[in-house]
Order: sequence, then structure tokens, then C-alpha cells
Amino acid sequence: MRVVWYDENGRAPQVLHVGELPTPEPGPTDVRVRLATSGVNPIDVKRRGGARGQVVRQRTIPHFDGAGIIDAVGEGVPRSRIGERVWVFEAQWQRAFGTAAEYLIVPTSRAVRLPDNVSFVEAACLGIPALTAHHAVYADGPVAGKTVLVTGGAGAVGAYAVQFAKLGGARVLATVSSPEKAKIAADAGADYVFNYKTENVVERVTNLRDGGGVDRIVEVEFGGNLSASLRILKPNGVIAAYASDAVLEPTVPFYTLAYLNGTVRFVVVFAMPEHAKRQAITAITGWLEAGALRHYVAQRFPLEETAAAHELVERGSLGNVVVDIAPTA
Repeated sequence: MRVVWYDENGRAPQVLHVGELPTPEPGPTDVRVRLATSGVNPIDVKRRGGARGQVVRQRTIPHFDGAGIIDAVGEGVPRSRIGERVWVFEAQWQRAFGTAAEYLIVPTSRAVRLPDNVSFVEAACLGIPALTAHHAVYADGPVAGKTVLVTGGAGAVGAYAVQFAKLGGARVLATVSSPEKAKIAADAGADYVFNYKTENVVERVTNLRDGGGVDRIVEVEFGGNLSASLRILKPNGVIAAYASDAVLEPTVPFYTLAYLNGTVRFVVVFAMPEHAKRQAITAITGWLEAGALRHYVAQRFPLEETAAAHELVERGSLGNVVVDIAPTA
């Protein structure tokens, strides 16, 4: 099978190789997916570069997310799954073989039925972004009637979080850094979009008609935004943070949070409880079947140009980056 791999950490053009490896066979409780697409997330490029604690000890096929068709199943898996269209998640978690390949072996629970109205390209955008967004929005209960702020509302996670919160009946605010990103956040359903580079977000939020303040914050930059977040978070509010790249080790103002009775929830999709992943998948599947979700694809690359896909993610893409693996994409 055709694959992309790396044997050492480093810059994408130097360490990513394209070649052939044996096609794997599914073990018990596994399925084999003939992949059509592979999604490239920031964590993929960070791990390849040597960040996020990954030390390469063996040949590594990158990428956690993707989509395709089940073409073989292992013992204990119903043969009726053969031919099923699926999206996959956590493909490379705690193992070396991800979705940048023509075939992939994953546990049957990590291959999720894909509704016929969703393309493989769109499905490659799910996985890490969609599961993270769902948990960040809903881990602390329903959002109907609440005000939810999504920072980075045009990002891969942020755009889904805006949609999920809106579908749950929330009033949704989003922050962005450019007019182009503002269009995405508004298209995703945000009621108010603030450009944090040109506007005072704290002032704009507190001047909203209900006196301001938010019940939930879906946070892409926990440390960098913490001071502002605490000025707009309502008592008993929640900050659900899934990244903090600008301030890696933030200082937490204990008593400020304590007197708000605030909750800080840290969201990493791999550590989510299994029941939370199932809840997210059930909700996402329903929205997909209803045609209720939008997926924002910045650019597509052939498998042979995976290094260029990594470089685009590193530069900052306006939407998801997808690698096409098979003509069925």
C-alpha cells in the first residue's frame, strides 16, 4: 500500500517520505479501512516536528483523522460492516500507524458510520476538531438559553463549536482575528463576531443588551485570554480550554475563580471519557444526517504532497487541510 511516514522528528520536507509498505490485516475487534481522505490537524504537525512529547522510536505514519470504506473485518466484528462508509478518529493514538496511508487498521469503535450525504473530504474534517468541540460545549450540560463565547471561532474546533452551541439553543459569540475569519464564524452561526485585534472584546461583551457576561467559554488560548475571560465570565460559568500555545504554563488566579464558583475544564480528545465520545458521535451523526453541519476545507493535497499540507497547517490555514488518498475522495 502507498503510505507517508517519518523515521525521525524534523521539518516536513526533510523527514516525510512517500513509499510502499505491506497492507495490514485486521486483528480481533478491528476493521480495515480503505482510506479516501486524511485530515491534517495541528497536533499532527507538532508531533512530527517533535513537540507534544512524541519521540520517534519506529516508523510513524502520521494523522489521526480520515474517512473511507471498510473492506475487511477481524474476528468478532460483524461482516455486515464490510462496505460501510466511515470516518475514523484516534487512528494514531498510542500507536505508530495513522491515516496517511491507503489502508488503516483501527478498533471497530473508532470507525464511525458516515451518512451518505456527507463526502469523504468533509468527513476528514471531523475527528479531533468535532469531538473536541462537542465536549467543550456540552461537557457541563445543555446550553439552551445560555451565552457561549467561542474564541477562535473560525478555527477547525471553533467553527464546529459555534455550530454545536447554536444547534443546542445558545446565543453564540465568537472572536476572530480577520474579516475573512469573521465571515466563517458568522456563516457557522455566531450571533456576534468580534475582531479581537481591532475591538475591545471585554467591552463589547459587557455592553450586550443583557448586561454582558457569558456562561461558557470554549477557549483556544487559555493562558493568553485568561485575564479577559475572568472579566466576562458569569458566576458559576465554565471555561473549557483545549489549547494554550501563547502561554504554555499560565498562572491561575485561584480566588478570582473561587468567588465566581467558576469551572476550568481542560479538554483533550484522547482523554475524554468513552461515554462522552459516544455522546458526541451520536449528536454529530444526527446533525450530519440532517445536513445541519458545515465543514470548512482550506485546501486539498494529494498523498505525495503531504509535506506541503503540513507546511500549510504550520503557517495557519483558513479551514481544514485534507490529503486525498484515493479517487473515491
